[in-house]
Amino acid sequence: MTMRLKNKVIIVTGSCTGIGKAIAIRCVEEGAKVVVHGLEKDLGEQVLNIVGSNNAVLHIEDITNEGATERLVKAALDNFHKLDAVVNNAAWVTSSDIHTTETNYFRRVLEINTIAPFNLIRAALEHLAKSKGSVVNIGSVNAYCGEPNLLAYSISKGALMTMSRNLGDSLFRENGVRVNQINPGWVLTESEAIRKHEQGMPEDWYASLSKTYAPAGRILAPSEIAAAVVYFLADESGPVSGQVMEVEQYPFIGRNPPKL
Repeated sequence: MTMRLKNKVIIVTGSCTGIGKAIAIRCVEEGAKVVVHGLEKDLGEQVLNIVGSNNAVLHIEDITNEGATERLVKAALDNFHKLDAVVNNAAWVTSSDIHTTETNYFRRVLEINTIAPFNLIRAALEHLAKSKGSVVNIGSVNAYCGEPNLLAYSISKGALMTMSRNLGDSLFRENGVRVNQINPGWVLTESEAIRKHEQGMPEDWYASLSKTYAPAGRILAPSEIAAAVVYFLADESGPVSGQVMEVEQYPFIGRNPPKL
């Protein structure tokens, strides 16, 4: 197998579980060295066991802490001596609407989902410029308008999408750093399985889904998101920058209404 990310050093935030974990594993399979990041040390160590401690280093810290993004960059440089890419995956998936989105809570959502990715790009920029590197931001199809009970989360992902398009143009023109975004649809992560069960659905809710929401009879796997991310991280995507790609099993905008 051709290793599409051979010798690249990549920071993947929020990679102890879910989509980020799948991205970190796929990056190592493609030949990269990875900084695994998150809040759960035990789960992060499990990821290191999967990919091999010679291929990754673990950094446990809240991404919104003062100086956290600089320390992530330092972890890459101290252990692997360069930095080729950043995947901004860490996010707080949280439910709220106009009545429950209190101001400080709203600020916290934006700090995690939008401002922290911006800070990491800024902290990494000098080193990404040297390597003509790449940034991939993990957004959500909810960026376009969101569900009624995902107000703050959807706004944060909409802002991230604007940032990806803006920086994907300006940074590529200035120093050759590409910035793109993946907007996943409904993905079966560990946390999503638990969240839907807590909302009253059966424990195996994902085994019998309506084709209205899952034409394939199932929802996406984290590994399928990871496969899409690799394209934007790899040199094969050439000069592609400032783009946002939905990874879902039906058109999110302009979808044909299901027949009754």
